[in-house]
Amino acid sequence: MSMRTPFGTISGLGSAKDGTGHFWHQRLTALANVPLTLFFVWFVIQVGGKEAAEIVALLGNPLVAGLMVLTLFSVSWHMRLGLQVVIEDYVHSEGLKILAVTANNFISLGAGALGIVAVLKLSFGG
Repeated sequence: MSMRTPFGTISGLGSAKDGTGHFWHQRLTALANVPLTLFFVWFVIQVGGKEAAEIVALLGNPLVAGLMVLTLFSVSWHMRLGLQVVIEDYVHSEGLKILAVTANNFISLGAGALGIVAVLKLSFGG
C-alpha cells in the first residue's frame, strides 16, 4: 500500500529524501557559528589599527589560525545552505533554479576556500 496521494501518484512528485539532512546541517552550522562569530569579533577587535606584521604574527598562532579556518568553513557552508533554501523556495523556473543553485555552490564554497587559503598563507608567514 502506498502512502502517496492520488495527485502525487499521477504527477510523479514525492519526497526528495534530502530535506531532513539539509535541515540538520543548517541548524548545526548555525550553532557552530555562534562561538565562531564571537571569536571573529574578538579577532577583529584585536587587529584593529595594527600593522600587517602584527596581524600575521597573530595568525601565526595555530589556535587563532585554526579557529579562523573553522569560522570561514562554517560560515560559507551555512551561507550555501541558507541561500539554497531561498532559491528553491522563490525561483520557479526550473532552468533558472538549477543555474542559481549551481552558482550559489561555486560562489559560496569558492569564497570560503579563498578565505581559508589566505588565512593559511598568512599563518605560515605570509
